[in-house]
Amino acid sequence: MSVTVHVAVEAGAEAAPQTVDEGTKAWQLFAEQPDVVAARIDGELRDLSTLLVEGQTVVPVALDSADGLDILRHSTAHVMAQAVQELFPEAKLGIGPPITDGFYYDFDVAEPFKPEDLQAIESRMKKIVKEGQRFDRRELSDDAAREELADEPYKLELIGLKSSAGSTEGASVEVGDGGLSIYDNVKRDGSLAWKDLCRGPHLPTTKRIPAFRLMRSAAAYWRGDEKNKQLQRIYGTAWPTKEAQEEYLHRLEEAQRRDHRRLGTELDLYSFPDEIGSGLPVFHPRGGVIKREMEDYVRRRHIEEGFEYVGTPHIAKEGLFHTSGHLPYYGEGMFPALDVDGQDYRLKAMNCPMHNIIYRSRQRSYRELPLRLFEFGHVYRNEKSGVIHGLTRVRGFAQDDSHSYVTPEQAPDEIRHLLNFVLSLLRDFGLDDFYLELSTRDDRKDKFIGSDEDWEVATQVLADVAAETGLELVPDPGGAAYYGPKISVQARDAIGRSWQMSTIQYDFNQPSPERFGLEYVAADGTRKQPVMIHSAKFGSIERFLGVLVEHYAGAFPPWLAPVQAVGIPVAERHADYLHTLGQRLRGAGIRFEVDDSDERMQKKIRTAQTQKVPFMLLVGDRDVEADAVSFRYRNGEQENGVPVDDAVRRILEAVASREQV
Repeated sequence: MSVTVHVAVEAGAEAAPQTVDEGTKAWQLFAEQPDVVAARIDGELRDLSTLLVEGQTVVPVALDSADGLDILRHSTAHVMAQAVQELFPEAKLGIGPPITDGFYYDFDVAEPFKPEDLQAIESRMKKIVKEGQRFDRRELSDDAAREELADEPYKLELIGLKSSAGSTEGASVEVGDGGLSIYDNVKRDGSLAWKDLCRGPHLPTTKRIPAFRLMRSAAAYWRGDEKNKQLQRIYGTAWPTKEAQEEYLHRLEEAQRRDHRRLGTELDLYSFPDEIGSGLPVFHPRGGVIKREMEDYVRRRHIEEGFEYVGTPHIAKEGLFHTSGHLPYYGEGMFPALDVDGQDYRLKAMNCPMHNIIYRSRQRSYRELPLRLFEFGHVYRNEKSGVIHGLTRVRGFAQDDSHSYVTPEQAPDEIRHLLNFVLSLLRDFGLDDFYLELSTRDDRKDKFIGSDEDWEVATQVLADVAAETGLELVPDPGGAAYYGPKISVQARDAIGRSWQMSTIQYDFNQPSPERFGLEYVAADGTRKQPVMIHSAKFGSIERFLGVLVEHYAGAFPPWLAPVQAVGIPVAERHADYLHTLGQRLRGAGIRFEVDDSDERMQKKIRTAQTQKVPFMLLVGDRDVEADAVSFRYRNGEQENGVPVDDAVRRILEAVASREQV
């Protein structure tokens, strides 16, 4: 007997029919392709041990593909969990998914893991990998799974979640036709080494893990809920080659060198005081300079682009956020209610409801549209403590938030206008490598509002405008806001990491009669509903600044540098000359300081370089006599005897260009 399957060389390629013997497994199709570690069968990722049946479409999954890397890392997480339970038999299993560039696994253990524990675990993992244990999948019923995993309370909880809701809330549990799946790690002699409840798929054997390393351990609440027990999480990384892993570790070292939290302290830009609260940063004077430059820039640009500046309060009556839909659909992201004179108020998480109130304050005509409102609105979001990270994930932040009210016919041009605005802004700040992400809704009716027709129109408008840019457009199914689809601009920094920056969102829901009932009088005298387009250019000023610190490794271009030039006297007698020169520089708008400390000149130069000041003006006797300076750049280049007028011109030109020096 034989069966016919359709085999494609890669996803999206045309599949060719191929006749195989009945009982053939996926691995036999790709026996001559050693880099294949799994298969996508009729669109679903499956193990290579999967039996093929008539009519299926089969696509190989290579180890170095996105799917292959996830499978590699998830399989390595299983090996790590096995090693942990062999070394710490009392450890109870949480979950262990793949993540960007690696994996983790959560454990309930009596004591936190120490560095020497991680070394021992990694050593045991190497032994398991060398043994070439086989990953074998078994399907079983909920009751059978409970019996097998009676000693694993967290796995039992996941089984209960699946049974009660038909879902595993993202846990690594297979939901089959009425059952679950367990993966056995089987030794070469056929004996069972370890097992775990898991969705899969996995590598054929542990020997297919080429390179891995354990990175660190940390505390983590079970299922990310602070009300649950705190577990111990071990993070690791795994790669298809040792060379790829070494490149990643080098990138990681570079990322650590650029960490905006460390640089913020070293450069005295901002801090995160415990006395104020987690996720609530404060800006020091030097950080305040950068923040002010960003605010001045984006305020001016908004006015140039036709926006009108407005202002709204930090709190509002709770009912406003019911009207907007934020409480029903985004309530977990908002802080609890405040009792004000017996009424519930909320800290605002978004500015749009208040902008809608401004729009609705009087009758609007089609002649006023597009009506563009903009503000620096400070918003507050109740982020979980485990995700707060420096400036890039905070609880309180300022948005350069704008809302354009347009006719449906004007929407494409307005989105085009906003997208050009965003891309030009990113380029001005030195980010010029980006792609677009189109976030759409999925079938979860409890997460999104509005009709299918409205969603289809809104999504198509965004997709068409995004395609016109010629930039890569990446789909993000299910990532839309509850009120409409969005385009996100994803920018790559100096070391190739992607950051979500600006967003443009098409909203047909908040203006509707069921929400704010926004209207304009059309040319024929009828009343019509506008489209509302949300846009944040920085996203948040705090997050954008954190990204810039890492992009530039703290060495900002002159226009953003907190101190643009520092004067360094060769001897104490030259300080007065520099202070006089400083008045002239500051009069020209240059941020200038004189280092008249007791340190030696070479130490002052090193200090200026450590503080990443773009220009140093060194002055000795000859410079004083010639009304000149020795002009030194941040990279160490120096030109002596530069006339003061020329020095001022060079600095001003560098600032005006917004380019790096």
